[in-house]
Amino acid sequence: MKHTDIKQIFADCSGMIGRRLVVCGWVRTARDSKNVAFVELNDGTCAKNLQAVIDKSVFGDKIAAEFPVGCGVKFEGTLQSSPQNGCELHLQSYTVLGGCPADYPLQKKRHTLEFLRTMPHLRVRTNTMLNVQRVRSMLSYATHIYFQNNGFTYVHTPIITGSDCEGAGEVFNVTTKAWDDTAPTEQDYYADDFFGKKAYLTVSGQLEGEVAAMALGKIYTFGPTFRAENSNTSRHVAEFWQVEPEVAFAELPDIIEIVEGYVKFIVGYVMDHCREELEFFERFYERGLIDKLNNVVHSDFVVLDYTDAIAKLQSADVNFVYKPVWGAELQSEHERYLTEQVYNKPVFVTNYPKDVKAFYMKQNPDGKTVAATDLLVPGIGEIVGCSERETDIDKLLAAMRSKGMTVESYKQYLDLRRYGSVPHSGFGMGLDRMVMYLTGMSNIRDVLLYPRAPKELK
Repeated sequence: MKHTDIKQIFADCSGMIGRRLVVCGWVRTARDSKNVAFVELNDGTCAKNLQAVIDKSVFGDKIAAEFPVGCGVKFEGTLQSSPQNGCELHLQSYTVLGGCPADYPLQKKRHTLEFLRTMPHLRVRTNTMLNVQRVRSMLSYATHIYFQNNGFTYVHTPIITGSDCEGAGEVFNVTTKAWDDTAPTEQDYYADDFFGKKAYLTVSGQLEGEVAAMALGKIYTFGPTFRAENSNTSRHVAEFWQVEPEVAFAELPDIIEIVEGYVKFIVGYVMDHCREELEFFERFYERGLIDKLNNVVHSDFVVLDYTDAIAKLQSADVNFVYKPVWGAELQSEHERYLTEQVYNKPVFVTNYPKDVKAFYMKQNPDGKTVAATDLLVPGIGEIVGCSERETDIDKLLAAMRSKGMTVESYKQYLDLRRYGSVPHSGFGMGLDRMVMYLTGMSNIRDVLLYPRAPKELK
């Protein structure tokens, strides 16, 4: 049916005054006054509701009961100006497209996020989830704009893979086989499976992205990734989306420059195009959110060596839960101290100890550290992981063996180091964590349409 989006109406409210319009949406509220009833509609296209004014002398005293919260309707009427709302629709005819019974769970205006997680099929209709999804959509769009405008080629790396990119073993198996405990070995068990060998859901598109970068120069992959980490923290899920560029002829300083440009662009783009949504999150979820994001866009990011970071943490007059020690990963409390207390801006921590980082990161001449960096931001800590990739095949093999990896599974990856290898670098950014940062949402389960976590598959 031909109708006008509510977003379009509010974008040109004064220009549409006096026009007869058809509007479709879902009822958010319905209330009576003496002579008229008021119904607020939302169609998902923007954060605002459109108010419909219904003359009870025309439609009857009980008209508000026709529009229970949650029902889908088509309203036709004339758009009039409104001092409170800018404009409102004066109803002339209506059709109930889909009724909604009294047991509709979202009757109240506010529900806890924990309660809403029990009904992912309905929670997207709430203001919070609608605004999250609009921010997520704009963030995804901004990602494509940035890379397309900067000469990157978008590639689709496989979701099913024969290797574990990180070498950590936290992977989901992909199989068509029923349980069988009679096979003498694991290799025999998978020999007659679909692929004839063990297969996994990918934890990262990086390895295949490096393959593409060795031909296309600058690429990015952007899609779902999976990790079978039995974690129930507020920052971990089993299925998440990653943005993963790879750049040939780029060393660590080059990729740091790209990361900073990308992060500033996407944050600024969302601020420019989702202002109402961000104001909603500032009002209900994180005071100072917009100032925090402005600080990211307008700050020069700090570059701090890991060894210097440890020294600053060790000299800090703070009783950390985890004592900062050289050779250990930085904890969230350390990352937030550096970004919020020391610098009050995003910080690149560089040159981590090689033992705490992935096998593919380029080893520095000191033999102890790798050319890697994490981008830490105020309010959340790490948001981007980045490194120059190791091109020395002997060093790469030694790193793989030290981590107990099966070298045979990475033959094609190793071949890249044999045939025309060049310096190259890349990074990975979890889209879901960036959505958390942009919205002030504190749990990653609240920025995904259907979160996947241990014992959670709705």
